[in-house]
This record gives sequence, C-alpha cells and structure tokens, in this order.
Amino acid sequence: MPDHALAAEARADDGPGTVQALMARACESGEEGYRLAVLVEEALSGAERLDAGTLREMAPPLKRLNGVFARAEVPIGYRQRVDRRLRALLASVDEAYLPEGVLPVHDVWAAPLRERVRVAPSAELTRFVRHLASLSAPRPSRAWHRACVTLADEAAAREDVAECLRALAEDEPHCPREDGPHTATSCGYHHLVDPHHGDVARGLVWAAALTGGPDAVPRLRAVALRMGTAGRDLYEGPKVAGAAINALGAVDDPRALEALWRLRAPVTNRALRKQLDTALQAAAERQGITRAQLVERSVPAHGLGPDGSAERVLGDHTARVAVEGAATVRVTFTGPDGRVSRTAPAAVKDRFPDELRRLKALAKEVRATLSGERARIEGLLSEDRSWPYAEWCEFYRDHPITGAVARGLVWEFQGEDGRWRASLGAPGGDAARVRLWHPLRAAVGEVRAWRERVVDEQVRQPFKQAFREIYLLTPAEEGTATYSNRYAAHIVHYRRLYALFKERGWQSNFLGRHEGGLHGEARGEFGGGEWRACFYHEPVDHDGDWTVEHAATDQVRFERRHGRRWREAPLADVPPPVFSEAMRDVDLFVGVTSIAADPDWADRGEDRHAAYRREAGFGALTASAEVRRAALERILPRTRIAGRCALDGRHLVVRGELRTYRIHLGSANVLMEPDGAYLCVVQGRRLPGTLYLPFEDERLSLILSKAFLLAADHKITDPSIRRQLGV
Repeated sequence: MPDHALAAEARADDGPGTVQALMARACESGEEGYRLAVLVEEALSGAERLDAGTLREMAPPLKRLNGVFARAEVPIGYRQRVDRRLRALLASVDEAYLPEGVLPVHDVWAAPLRERVRVAPSAELTRFVRHLASLSAPRPSRAWHRACVTLADEAAAREDVAECLRALAEDEPHCPREDGPHTATSCGYHHLVDPHHGDVARGLVWAAALTGGPDAVPRLRAVALRMGTAGRDLYEGPKVAGAAINALGAVDDPRALEALWRLRAPVTNRALRKQLDTALQAAAERQGITRAQLVERSVPAHGLGPDGSAERVLGDHTARVAVEGAATVRVTFTGPDGRVSRTAPAAVKDRFPDELRRLKALAKEVRATLSGERARIEGLLSEDRSWPYAEWCEFYRDHPITGAVARGLVWEFQGEDGRWRASLGAPGGDAARVRLWHPLRAAVGEVRAWRERVVDEQVRQPFKQAFREIYLLTPAEEGTATYSNRYAAHIVHYRRLYALFKERGWQSNFLGRHEGGLHGEARGEFGGGEWRACFYHEPVDHDGDWTVEHAATDQVRFERRHGRRWREAPLADVPPPVFSEAMRDVDLFVGVTSIAADPDWADRGEDRHAAYRREAGFGALTASAEVRRAALERILPRTRIAGRCALDGRHLVVRGELRTYRIHLGSANVLMEPDGAYLCVVQGRRLPGTLYLPFEDERLSLILSKAFLLAADHKITDPSIRRQLGV
C-alpha cells in the first residue's frame, strides 16, 4: 500500500494495526532527510490518537522507530520537531526508557551520564536527562530551575553533572572517524558539541550551575571562553557558551561576577555579547546597582597588594609579580644575595616548575585585566559619569590594578563650593564627587597647560587624554542634519579596517560576494551604551572575486537606544562627548588604513586611485594630525635634531646634509625639496630608546623615526633610499 494511502487510512481508522504498519514502513523505507521525517510524523500522528492502553502495546515499534530516526541524517529543523513528539510518546509508554539520540554516542562530555544510563538505568535518571534536553532557551524558567535540582537529587546525578561540565571545559572532542581523540588537523570534525545535542549540553551547563553553585564558576567560565570565542565551534558552541554566560549571571557569588568581567574582552560574538550584557544587568539588579557600577566593582585584584604586587617564596628566591605603570606587568626574581633578575634562575626552574607556571599564568591574567581597565576607563570619556569621592577611592584610586591606570590620568574633583578642579593622578584629600577630565570641557589655555605639564613631567598616560583630539559639529554636518560625510570617499585596506573595528570594540559585518556582503555597516556604542555610531563602507575593485581587498568609506550616522530598539538621531542631539569620541574612532579607522599612508602604493604607474592618494596623503590635517603637531611642538626642542627641524603648516620640515624634506603630519609621507619628489621610506630607523613620547601613536613614532633618519641623510646606507636621493 502506498505511503499516502496508509496515512489516509490511519486518519480514518485509529486502529493500532494501521499505525504499526506506518511505523514499519518508515523504518524500512530507506529514506533519509526530510522524507524520512515526513514518514515518521505520519506514524506519530496515528499513534497520538491511540488510547493510553493501546499506546503502551506500541512500545517496541516506537523504540525501533526512535532508533532508526536517531541514526538517520535529518536536517536539524525537522529533527527537533519530530524528536519532541517521539520522545513525548516514549515517555508515556516507558518512563525508564531513555530514547536514542538524547545523549550523543561519541561526544566525550556526555560520557559520565551515558555510562550511568548504560550501567544503572532508572526512571529517575531518565527523567533527569529528559529534563536537560527540554531546555531550548539561553535562560530557563524558575519552574525549570526547581525541577532540575529536584530531579538531579532524585537521580543522585550531581557528581555526574560536575564531571560532564569538567569535560566540556577541558577535554578534547572525540572524532567519530578515528579511534582516538580529535585533533585540529586529524579531520574535518570540529564540533565539541554535536549539532543535534546543543539543548542537552545547554541543560547540563545550567544543571551544573544550579547544583554546583560557586564551585562550578571556573569551569562555567572555561566553557564560555572555549566555546564562545570565534573559530572554536561554529555550530552549537555559541548556544552552549550563551548558557554558560547566563548561568554565571545567576550564580550569586563574587567569583561569578569576576568571571563575567573577564569574558568581556575575549568574547566578540555579537549575540553572546548581548547575553553577557544581560547577565551583568541581571546581577546588578540583584545588588541594587547599575551595570556600570557592577563592572567596576568586579575588577579582579588577582591577590595583589595595595601597591600592585604579589610575592612568592620559592626556596632561596623570592618571585615578585608587579604592575609597573599603566602598561607593564613584570615578573622578577630576587636571590639570596639580593640580586634581581627578570629570568627565572635555574634553581627555581628545576625545583618549582609548577609554581613557576602558576606565576606566569598570574602575570598573564594581570596583564589582561590591566589592558581591559585601560580600555574601559577610556570608554568613560564618552559618558557623563561622576562618582562619590569615597566610592571612587575604593574602586579606582586604591585598587591595585585600576589604580595604576588612574594615577596617569587627569581627574576633576568637586569641592564644597561646587566648582570642579582638575588634578593629575589620584591625590588624597577630600571632595564631594570625582569625574574624568576631558579636554572637550576645558578652555584652550587649560588644555595647553595640561599638555605642557604632561611633557615637562614626562608622564606616559595610559591613553591619549591631555593630547586627545576634539571633534565638534561642522557647518556642513549641521546642514546634512542626520549624517556626516567628514570621512566619506576614502579608499582603505579592508582587512586592516575590519581588524581595527574589532580592536576598538566595534561590531561589523564582513564584506564579500555573499548576501549582504556588498554593504558594510560598523557599529560602536558610546555614552554607556545609550548611543551608537554607524560607519558605512562598501567594497571597491573586487572584480568578481570573493575577497575584498579595498573598501570605500561613506557616511557616519548616530542612533539612540529606546528600550531594546535603536532610533536614528539628528547630529545636533548627540551629546558632544559621544560625537567627539565616535568621530575620533572613525578618524583612526581611516587614518590608519587609508592607502594614502601606504608607502607600497607609491609606484603603481597608472592607477585610478592615484589622485585620491595624492590629495589625502598631503592634504589638510585631521584632528588627530593637529594633535600630533601639538605634541611635536613640545617634543622636538628636547631632541638632538631640534636645530634641523621646523614645523611648517601641515609638515615637519627636516634639513639634512643632502636634501631638505617635508614630512606630512597626517600620512607621514615625505616630499623632497626643491622639486617636490616623493621619497619612499618603507620603515624608518627606530627611535632612540630614551626619547619620551607622551602617548602611544604609531604615526607619531613613524614621523619622528623618519626625521631622525633624514636629519643624518649622509649616513644612510640603504641603497633604495640613496638611489632616490640621487647619491
């Protein structure tokens, strides 16, 4: 009888014989994919109309049907729908039977539960595993929470759950094509969690959090990091990582908050970052504080003392991990004779290998936290944020890691008279409130004074603050009203641009010849997440290839958060600090990646971008280039080449023995006088090690290195440069 005739008979006749025939036909059809799913669903539709007593008699064919379907290749969408119906029927006919496919056959993380089911099956254990597989959302309901704990205790499964979590966090995935563990190069099987078993893995993660509590925190973080980092697992990884992130947010323990804080930097997946924000928000609401307060209160100290250091006695030596400034973490070893070394002595390496490994791991964690704090505090420049003085002291000035960043910055302190007074570092005394100083709020004379003081005292700020660029709304932008064309029509190296988006915390789609790949939109959040800048770009010169080498920049627009939605806002409504900080990022994107600053682009003959390169490479200075000029005004007089250098408009003019050179302060491109010939210097000589720079700026370093090189042009030995000089 044809399948459609059997199905019609089953609908007309609820008899078990017809239903059993449908099940047999599905099992013996040899079909795969969605065709098998349709056959199984027809059989299930008939079985669901049977009474309870008759259905129990159908247990053997139902189990056979389950086995066939579990082993077949079926698209995930069809599988999930059919599995739910099939498992519900099996639960009603045999409470102790665990359907095939609920637990993966090969995945090592499921081995503890899989072994329990094989050796000592029970109705309690089956109900528990089914409950795990029923979780189809990142955050389960309270009813699911309560049932999970009850069922885990009834099945005595807490230890098994903890061991499964350990395997998810630590063990290598099993490769079904080999007799042994998976390796990255052994085959194409790259999934720690099989695509069909994301729900049960997610349920397991939550069960571990609910039954293990604070003890599960390190492994929950490890699962989130392992499966939520780009390239680790392309299928079920983000699903399981999201469960781990949300479970950490539900654990009421300081270590869970610290774990969430430490995940903020490595997790770049857009969906996971939203879940991370949600988890932090939920944890903050439980404590009655804002998400921003929770983040700054969760910065780990890593066991460092108030001075930012920690010591370990290793035999006759004392090892010390110390934060030195806002960018350096050093590990040193002091011997019995008082001599200090930056490398571990042989005695320490031989006698204390485990302690040395832990010491290096500690230093790595401290460096990561220090880097994260620099980025977080720099982000505060776009916010209108202030702190009560005592709160600022506790979480900024006196923190062993955050304090290292705070001491290199200018802060404003509000006195009893209500006036704000700026101070460098973290002074003592008393004040009502504290806020981070931004040159946007300061008068021109005050900004100049702070720049001079920073240079005079040779303060190396954690990020560019005293010399920070300021971007104000222009008349042209007031005319366009909703968008800015200030950085439109630039030709940039696309892969460098995309990497810079990620480095600065912007989210963007990837350009290419795929759906949506011809229109790029990068988004960066500012003002504590209340505002978003959108930077548009598109591919150029891809010539039908899948790879986009260059992109053309376009408009910048702004959006404001309204609940869970974003709405476009006029430029005039954007708070000045938000506008300035966003445009500063866009200036950075264009300045660093533009072909105008690429020395390798100089000798391309007939090139349709040549006119753009000439205009952008020697054109008017941007805000970042103007700040570079201000820094050079203070740095050059302190150098040995001061007598050979002068600032002239948009150039640094350097007088060598052979020629005079004009270095553009924006692109660092060099023209030679008197004929204006272009000089290609791919990489200048390194700066003298003692030369002080008030902030990190790759282009400023490049300009100065070229200046030192060209001031002594008669000593240049590079044949390619000498040939251009005509010597």
